[in-house]
Amino acid sequence: MTFTSLDLWWWPFLFILVAGWLATDAWRFLGVYFGGRIAEDSDLLVLVRAVATALVAAVIGNLIVFPSGALAATPLGLRMGAAAVGFAAYFLLGKRVLVGIIVAEAVLAAGIFLVWMR
Repeated sequence: MTFTSLDLWWWPFLFILVAGWLATDAWRFLGVYFGGRIAEDSDLLVLVRAVATALVAAVIGNLIVFPSGALAATPLGLRMGAAAVGFAAYFLLGKRVLVGIIVAEAVLAAGIFLVWMR
């Protein structure tokens, strides 16, 4: 069965719902099942954390280098600078993720404002 199998208005919504549920919830159930049985310092869990961190870094890098929407109108240097300042703020202000995000967004917003004022 494919996305275009049925010509009903509700079929694409049901297809996306079921396909999305199957793709994510199976892994969630396995994570909950095995999560209590794996030691926090095991090699397997270290690998899982490394892969998860790499995926998040790849998504952030993709958003910085190849943005879409309104962010695409901003200069690459501004986006990279905002990320760098946010990363520095994260380390310098107590390794708090929210602080790094807020600082990066403030730098980006200020840069957009300055570019817009020209």
